[in-house]
Amino acid sequence: MSKEIVRGSRAVIEFDSERCIHSRHCVLDRPDVFVPNVAGEWIHPDQASTAELLELARNCPSGAIQCQGLDGTLLEAAPLVNTVRVRENGPLAMHGPIYINGQTQGYRATLCRCGASSHKPFCDGNHAGAGFTASGEAPAATSELLAQRNGDLQIEPTPNGPLHVTGCLEVVTGTGKTINRVTDAWLCRCGHSGNKPYCDGSHVKTGFRSES
Repeated sequence: MSKEIVRGSRAVIEFDSERCIHSRHCVLDRPDVFVPNVAGEWIHPDQASTAELLELARNCPSGAIQCQGLDGTLLEAAPLVNTVRVRENGPLAMHGPIYINGQTQGYRATLCRCGASSHKPFCDGNHAGAGFTASGEAPAATSELLAQRNGDLQIEPTPNGPLHVTGCLEVVTGTGKTINRVTDAWLCRCGHSGNKPYCDGSHVKTGFRSES
């Protein structure tokens, strides 16, 4: 199984290795909680307070780290503004109440946009080996302010096609500039669109294949 669940005296850490993109915030910020390159137990939730564990979880862009109370409730709150950050030469970093094919995924996820991930729809870092290049600074589109900026994000990875996202969402560049505001979007995940981060139908011409 890809998930490790470690129970401490104050909180529970859940780590999903298949969602990890090795941003390394956890091992750099708190090497006493996440101890790399050791045999046996490497996650030690009692080395930090509940607030510090929650901060570690929030800094994990992929959602690989989840922090829960002892009763199993998520300690992290939903954001006031749902966003997707377009990472330079990398994935789509979603932040909001995320549901993929109707299943809850927490509040953070990094989704593949290069087409090379072995764990679609999640990123697994293969964009680096595949030589994927795509700007994180797409041009701005004309958009109106949304009446609501939060709420559930429903994501459907269409068979052999793009990610269909419904819900209030702001598209943000890697440097934090909002370039679009949408409630229904089709986001490229084959890596070949000429209109990234949006789909332009290139998955058909390139023969992109993915059922998940």
